[in-house]
Amino acid sequence: MNIICCLKQVPDTEAQIKVASDAKSIVTDDIKWVMNPYDEYGVEEGLRLKEKFGGEVTVVGLGPKRVTESIRTALAMGADKGMLIMDDALEGSDSLAVAKALAAAIKGLEYDLVFSGQRGVDDDMGVVGANLAEFLGIPHFSVIDKVEVSEDGKSVKVNRPIEGQTLVIESNLPALVTAQKGLNEPRYASLPGIMKAKKKPLEEKTLSDLGLDAAEFGEGARKVKIIELTPPPAREAGKIVEGETPQEKAAELAKLLHEEAKII
Repeated sequence: MNIICCLKQVPDTEAQIKVASDAKSIVTDDIKWVMNPYDEYGVEEGLRLKEKFGGEVTVVGLGPKRVTESIRTALAMGADKGMLIMDDALEGSDSLAVAKALAAAIKGLEYDLVFSGQRGVDDDMGVVGANLAEFLGIPHFSVIDKVEVSEDGKSVKVNRPIEGQTLVIESNLPALVTAQKGLNEPRYASLPGIMKAKKKPLEEKTLSDLGLDAAEFGEGARKVKIIELTPPPAREAGKIVEGETPQEKAAELAKLLHEEAKII
């Protein structure tokens, strides 16, 4: 079974995010970049299926040269080879353009399943997976927390949590799955895995290599425009309710909720 795992590099969730002077981007100085956490679930699931059925896991990432670090992390986890789509014209591309570039790269590969994270923790759009499946012309299943491939490797059954219930869907392969928290627990890269990753193939592709027109990518080609980024308003300091007894504190709390918060 051949599996493709799409990967995005995002700021570490513990990084302090600041809006840049253009009010349309963030300050990237001193930011630690990591593999998107939801993509980690996809990589782990791909590795587990390879261990069961055999085959190869290929990791495909898009972005600047630094994305190589995250691809190498996936290779150290156990993926077999990687591909980085790197082109200056990609800078500022929206989700639709990203999916188009990923699809062009994946179409040249053999695959049974494609995994991506259900969303990126940076822009939180959550549409690349669906767009990618549309470009590839294959079924897609979003926000999945369980994947079962048939013993003959020709179909897949997935679980999607919905309000109070679980939706079970089945499809022939190939198909695309967007991974959700709960699908698995991603493994850590071992020291031998890290050493082996340095020797695993990692191919770099430009838009021209993929037969794509650079004019369809970048800031000028965006369908969704970023008008302005604004940080959330600062929270007001909390207030401690005073009183000698529980009854006095309850009365004071009710007064504050009525007169200041105006919610009762």
